Amino acid sequence: MTSDGKISGSSDVTEVARRTLAHYERNAESFRQATQSHDVRQNIAAMLRHIEGKSPFTILDFGCGPGRDLKALAGLGHVAVGLEGASRFVAMAREHSGCEVLHQDFLALDLPAGRFDGIFANASLFHVPGRELPRVLRELRAALKPRGVLFSSNPRGTNEEGWNEERYGVWWDLETWRRHAMAAGFIELEHYYRPEGLPRERQPWLASVWRSAG
Repeated sequence: MTSDGKISGSSDVTEVARRTLAHYERNAESFRQATQSHDVRQNIAAMLRHIEGKSPFTILDFGCGPGRDLKALAGLGHVAVGLEGASRFVAMAREHSGCEVLHQDFLALDLPAGRFDGIFANASLFHVPGRELPRVLRELRAALKPRGVLFSSNPRGTNEEGWNEERYGVWWDLETWRRHAMAAGFIELEHYYRPEGLPRERQPWLASVWRSAG
């Protein structure tokens, strides 16, 4: 990661969203092709096994991209709803999955309260700047039903934050991510590193599952 430093003002937050989304708009098709065969069944299973009650569940795929995981969730019989900030991804996801897809910026969410049994945030929340993360996590918690479940998978690091070419990101370590999630009202259920079966130095992804404490 090449860092231009942490953001410091509201205008910088706007720039984070603009530049990061513009990158995905320009590279939507190549991103779709590069990621369409990624196997995240382990992550989907980790979320689903912690959701209480009887299925089908209502699941928000937060940062659904072209719709790969959205289609997988719907294929399992759940009511899958996507959320995506890049307009080209929104169109791709709707066509690919046939599901409802909300066109919303991660930093300007407008979610219904208590709608979702689970939120699947696979490789998406790391784009939220550190100063905005507490607010975004609280907004996601408010969108969950009581005791709802949040799954998150992020590239792990030592809390580096800044620009990687035209995308903004934060590379959290477990302890800092845990502190943010707990402060937002979540209880940790489990965490693990991916890809499974490899030595830790070859597992760049930190996955974690959380229950809303309310």
